[in-house]
Amino acid sequence: MNQQFDIQTYMTKGVERVVKDILKATNKNPRESAFMLRFAKASKDASRKRKFAQDKGWHIPPFLIASITSQCNLHCEGCYSRHNHATDDGIPDSQLTAEEWLKIFQEAEKLGISFILLAGGEPMLRRDVIEAAGEMTNILFPIFTNGIFIDNKYLKLFDEKRNLVPILSIEGNKEITDARRGNGVYDKLIRSMDEFHRKNLIFGASITVTTENIREATADSFLKILYERGCKAVVFVEYVPVTEDSKNLAIGDEDRQYLHTEIDRLRRESPEMVYISFPGDEKSSGGCVAAGRGFFHINSKGGAEPCPFSPYSDINVRDTSLKHAIQSPLFRKLREGGYLLEDHVGGCILFEKKDQVEKLINDKQ
Repeated sequence: MNQQFDIQTYMTKGVERVVKDILKATNKNPRESAFMLRFAKASKDASRKRKFAQDKGWHIPPFLIASITSQCNLHCEGCYSRHNHATDDGIPDSQLTAEEWLKIFQEAEKLGISFILLAGGEPMLRRDVIEAAGEMTNILFPIFTNGIFIDNKYLKLFDEKRNLVPILSIEGNKEITDARRGNGVYDKLIRSMDEFHRKNLIFGASITVTTENIREATADSFLKILYERGCKAVVFVEYVPVTEDSKNLAIGDEDRQYLHTEIDRLRRESPEMVYISFPGDEKSSGGCVAAGRGFFHINSKGGAEPCPFSPYSDINVRDTSLKHAIQSPLFRKLREGGYLLEDHVGGCILFEKKDQVEKLINDKQ
C-alpha cells in the first residue's frame, strides 16, 4: 500500500488535466472554448473548496455519478444496469424528482464537485432532470446515452447549455454495435453525430470494452470515423460481468495491458481527442477511487452507492445531505478497511469483492 498517495491531489490534477485536454480539443470552436475557459475557472474554485474541506478533515470527491432513471428502451447484452435495476416500465413513484435532483446538484456545487456524470437506465428519458442540470453552469455534466432520444429539442438545449455534454454509447462498427445494442442503433448514432457536427456541438463516445470488440474499439480506422464527425472525447469502459454467463465478455490481464498500451499510444499520437479509461489502471491511481475516495454513485431512488458496479447502499440522500452521505458507514468501512487498495484480478475490485461488501452492509457495528 502506498502510504504517501494523496487522493485529493491525484483527483484534482485529474480534473485539471481533463479540462485542459478538452480546451485543446475545442480550440477551433470559439463558443465551446469560451465556455470551457469559464468552466476552468469554476473548476479551480471547486478545487479550492475541496482543499478547504480536506484541511478541515472532510474529504469531498470531485466526481459524482448520478443514475437519474432506471427506465431504459434497450436490452444490451450483459448490461449491468439492466441486471441491477433497469426496467422497461414508466418512471416509478419512488424515483427522485427533478426538484430533488436539482437540490443534489446545488449541494454538489457548494461542496466543490466539478463533474456529475448522468447515467441510467437511459438518462435522456428524464428531460426534466437534464434541463435542471443545464442550469448548473459551474458543473460539467457528461450524459452517457444510447442516443436514441436525441431530437431537435435536445439539440437546442445542448446548444444553449454547453455544460451538458452527450457521451454516445457505441461498440465499434455497425455489425458489433447492432449485435449488442439492437438493429439500427449504429445508424442512429452516426446520424446524431453528424447533426452534432453540423451544429458545432461538443460530444463524446463511450465504448464498453469486451473480449469481442477490444481490437475494433481501439483501431485507428474506427476512431477516425468518430473524429471526422467531431467527437472530442472517447471513454473506454472495461466490461464488468453481471452473471456467470457473461464472464466471457470481461477482458483479462493480457487484453487489459493491450488496452492500456493502446490508450497511451492514442494520447501521444492523436491528441485531438481526449481518451479516458475506466476503471483504468488502479495501481497507478493508488487504488479504486469509488466509495467517495474520488467519486460515488447515487441511484435513481436516492441510494448512495460506492459505484454503479457495486449497487449496495446504507444511506439515502433523501434523508441526509451529500456531505454526510460521503461519510456513510459503508463508505467509511471500505475506505478505512483497505478494501479499495488491495491487489486484485480484473478491472473492478468492488465487483470482485461483492460478497465482502454485502457482509459490510449487514454488519451493524
